[in-house]
Amino acid sequence: MAKIFCVANQKGGVGKTTTTVNLAAGLAKVGQRVLMIDLDPQGNATMGSGVDKRSLKLTIYDVLLESASVTEARVKSDKLIEGGCGYDILGANRELAGAEVELVDVERREKRLKQALAEVDGEYDFILIDCPPSLSMLTLNGLCCAHGVIVPMQCEYFALEGLTDLVNTIKQVHANLNKDLAIIGLLRVMFDPRITLQQQVSEQLKLHFKDKVFNTVIPRNVRLAEAPSYGVPGVVFDPASKGAQAFLTFAQEMVERIATM
Repeated sequence: MAKIFCVANQKGGVGKTTTTVNLAAGLAKVGQRVLMIDLDPQGNATMGSGVDKRSLKLTIYDVLLESASVTEARVKSDKLIEGGCGYDILGANRELAGAEVELVDVERREKRLKQALAEVDGEYDFILIDCPPSLSMLTLNGLCCAHGVIVPMQCEYFALEGLTDLVNTIKQVHANLNKDLAIIGLLRVMFDPRITLQQQVSEQLKLHFKDKVFNTVIPRNVRLAEAPSYGVPGVVFDPASKGAQAFLTFAQEMVERIATM
């Protein structure tokens, strides 16, 4: 049975897509079967996995509107398979923005993704969902089918404010729509140990959330930032870089954490 995780944070620009794509590649590299779902109409996770969003015949949009199954719409990340980092992708493009409106009057609208994923449950160890930076019908679909939420966050003051909102949202979804949903962990990203404020916020996080904070810290890294322009995750683009090594460590930590859940 696949473990389904949303990578979510209502604050924009915190590294959700970078985290999703590199965690997917990292998990694949340590021998896990992975499906990555792009729930953001911008389609950045799709492009960052080496798939041209403009050439996709079927996307997550078709799956949500029940005009295609996950099996029909998914594609392989062929570019990455040589390095042992290959995973399946359920891609997105601008069409997905229209799904918000089209799902408004539909029955079971927040459970569409959950029903679609039930068909491929036995084919994967991990299903990772890249959520848009807002609490929309798309994010709600992700949260309703997930076993947990991975929250990437920068160690800055405003990030703490946004975290409070996200925790409240997760509590509401847990209470009303998905009893399995919980925060799996907080991932500190774009971390620069030279900045005193970041160290202080990091300590506050560990004090307040304790073991919910992942041990792995993702450093601020130029190679991770360059990778999307080449259409590959940082883990594939420069495996020796500090950022790539950190994501491989994080993938291993995820596997170990799930084993103890």
